[in-house]
Amino acid sequence: MSHFPSGAPTGQHGSQGEGETLTAALERTGFYPLLVGHVVEDALDGRTPVAHLSHLETHFERAEVRRHVTVLVLTDDMLVVTHVDESPLDEKGSRVAAQVSTESVPVAQIATVVLSYVYADPAEYTAGDPVSEVTLAIAWSGGQRVDMVPAGCGDPQCEADHGYTGTVAQEDLVLRISADADGPRAVGTAKHFARLLRALSTGSRPLPPAPTRPRLAGLASRTLRGHGGR
Repeated sequence: MSHFPSGAPTGQHGSQGEGETLTAALERTGFYPLLVGHVVEDALDGRTPVAHLSHLETHFERAEVRRHVTVLVLTDDMLVVTHVDESPLDEKGSRVAAQVSTESVPVAQIATVVLSYVYADPAEYTAGDPVSEVTLAIAWSGGQRVDMVPAGCGDPQCEADHGYTGTVAQEDLVLRISADADGPRAVGTAKHFARLLRALSTGSRPLPPAPTRPRLAGLASRTLRGHGGR
């Protein structure tokens, strides 16, 4: 049985508390925590986590339910990105397979960290109002995403072909965290994770402190239990 090295991580999905250990965060998702934990531990290569962020997504495809978890673990010199998907092995879906990928990105290689915010009722905004949604985009490989749409003009009767217009965004990873879907604390943790990542990637010191609740002393010394069910 395995446990993670000590550190001072934060991160959660849903109702997880500020300062929750990585072990507890994986267990809380209920998405094969032992398997995911071992994969993440192997990818860390003995490094000590500084912060973590886990995000569980559920997709519905006809009568099937597909789940996907993304786990980001930040160390002093590395961002470890782990994706785990499940897919059926038979038509009835009684047996599934887990598809796992990990990528270890040197912190020095991270080019941009973009955190986009959504506020509800901005006209009524007062200091301290919570963010309803954040989107975290991280770029490190120089890859770009192009969104194209047909171009138009101001004449509603015009039928001419104006070609296409679009936007180019540099990103390797995008996570959308919503207070409604994931819980307000998940939004706060994503913001804190982004601040830590920016601090490390730009070489600024000291690292910014956790925004609210006190952290636990380290990752749980207890072992991960069980794989979770469907």
